[in-house]
Amino acid sequence: MERLEVLKTYKLYIDGKFPRSESGRSTVIASAEGKVFAHTCKASRKDFRDAVEAARKAQQGWQDATAYLRGQILYRIAEMIEGKRAELAYAIDAIEGGGKSTRGGKGAGRKGAGSTGGGMKGDEEVTLAIDRVVAYAGWADKYAQVLGCNNPVASAHYNFTVPEPTGVVCVVAPDRPSLLGLVSLACPVICAGNTAVVVASEVNPIPAAVLAEACATGDVPGGVVNILTGARGELVPFIAGHREVDGVHTANVEDVHMAALRAGAGENVKRVTTRSGVDFTDRESCESPWWIEPFVEMKTIWHPAAS
Repeated sequence: MERLEVLKTYKLYIDGKFPRSESGRSTVIASAEGKVFAHTCKASRKDFRDAVEAARKAQQGWQDATAYLRGQILYRIAEMIEGKRAELAYAIDAIEGGGKSTRGGKGAGRKGAGSTGGGMKGDEEVTLAIDRVVAYAGWADKYAQVLGCNNPVASAHYNFTVPEPTGVVCVVAPDRPSLLGLVSLACPVICAGNTAVVVASEVNPIPAAVLAEACATGDVPGGVVNILTGARGELVPFIAGHREVDGVHTANVEDVHMAALRAGAGENVKRVTTRSGVDFTDRESCESPWWIEPFVEMKTIWHPAAS
């Protein structure tokens, strides 16, 4: 008798735990050959609200952690991704066609979506993703010196400008590259002491789900990173309208989703950073401290100068 393979159902990742969607919905993820590869949970509005609440609860503790500790935890994530290299590369190649653009109807060819940085082999993408996490681990205790300054003033004072985290930031990952795009957007956010609610690639959410497992076993405090899988078109309006979301980071998404996010920003004054045409393989651009800058607030401090 032929044995039926037990396919994995990947859960959501909220507050350091792996719940199913409260709606009970799931999505079939097919391989490039059209075969069922896995199932993922389809996040609902309630799941999104739970993720934001978890991120808000964890934010102050993550902000108060030393920059050195945040860097060490990011480096630990890189170590965990390294340990899951084979699983991640297999998921990228199997679902996205081994570097071939076989799923063009999703995430490619749509106005505003773009697919820059996609189409690479899985192992290559995993390598770039690991290196990107390591790069932001290094920036964790250095970006403040680059973005802050000692201001000249015409009085007997010292005047310093220092960056502080914005708060809870939603990351809307591009469809491709599914892993590299996600870490490139999420790492600048958490590096600076923000907490993140991540909406994974809709085309291939498996790498995001595997990354959640890496975070759970990689010393990341619960609630610092929360990962949702599901329909981007369903979740974006919730992101735009939620008043506990302080910022949004996204790249290469459809114009209609960009418009919704910007409309939400105008209504509830959240900071939205949308990047178009990003080549995620460009290290100089994507590993810059200026990718951190949109997710910090500048605080100016006056201190009397010693006589």
